[in-house]
Amino acid sequence: MKAFQDYYPEHLSHCYGCGRLNAHGHRIRTVWDGEESVTRFTPAPFHTAVPGFVYGGLLASLIDCHSTGTAAAAMYRADGRAMDSLPAYRFVTAALQVSYLKPTPLGPELEIRGSVREIRGRKVIVASSVLVDGVLTATGEVVAVQMPEGFGG
Repeated sequence: MKAFQDYYPEHLSHCYGCGRLNAHGHRIRTVWDGEESVTRFTPAPFHTAVPGFVYGGLLASLIDCHSTGTAAAAMYRADGRAMDSLPAYRFVTAALQVSYLKPTPLGPELEIRGSVREIRGRKVIVASSVLVDGVLTATGEVVAVQMPEGFGG
């Protein structure tokens, strides 16, 4: 199954969090799981905050890119369009709020789940959750706005 990020054009595929062409980035891959979106990511040992726990900035980055990808897919879905149809929907972050509920252990795979809260005009609000073995460790909300034409390319 193709991930949302697989549909990004090459000139918009260099993001550190979600760009498939960024050899040093996270390269997350987001897909639908029913009405929710899901990304799985296993932090590397260097993604540490204190020994044994994930750096909070990584969690924010994952929530950010997962949510903007979800926003694009949600807009296509709302319009009944295929993700490879034009004009392309691409989103950037207007606001990011993250709540750290408990320390996130370093080692296990992270599951990031998103749900669309609102679509209004060029704005999509996505709420995301970070889980480790089913335990909620962080939540976030992203206000994503559609990129203007010509931005980034």
